[in-house]
Amino acid sequence: MNKVDSLNWSQFKGELVKNPDLNLQFQYAEYKWVDASYHITEIKQAPIVSVDCGGVMNNWTEIIVQLWEPENERQERSMKVNKALSIVAIVEKSLPLNPLGTVKIEFGNSEFDTRQMFPGEFIIDGDNLIVDLRPDAVQCKAITRGGSCGTNDKGEECCAPAPTKQKVELKNLAAAGASCAPGSGCC
Repeated sequence: MNKVDSLNWSQFKGELVKNPDLNLQFQYAEYKWVDASYHITEIKQAPIVSVDCGGVMNNWTEIIVQLWEPENERQERSMKVNKALSIVAIVEKSLPLNPLGTVKIEFGNSEFDTRQMFPGEFIIDGDNLIVDLRPDAVQCKAITRGGSCGTNDKGEECCAPAPTKQKVELKNLAAAGASCAPGSGCC
């Protein structure tokens, strides 16, 4: 699977601002579209703090735009971009969104399990601004830092607990008759 370069909130919103009069449509899979009757039900800002398998702390912010398809409502045209921007303005009055937050679109319906996807490409097709959604993927941060995941070439596990130190037996060298001769085991 190809990794999708994520957009931050400032970039995503900028694409919308450039095209206010177009219809805003989302494609969630090849030839699969969020129904034009969709609603933007909420915009979430999620600060993420994690510790990865290598013991490194990470933090970032995600801006999640949630889409909902009403079951018994169908339309020919989706909402205009400027309508989506008016929803964004309402949200930003109460919740200042981090301009560098990673954008994800959350969507699911009866044929597609709910998931968060990255907005990939923005496509202008006639009167439509199409946001092509791409799946998120699990990654190992240790590998992205140049480390290893799983077992390295020395047989060490990146996620294993630190090895315990071996106890060393100390000998009493001051004992009577003790000498430190080669092969005596005293050194």
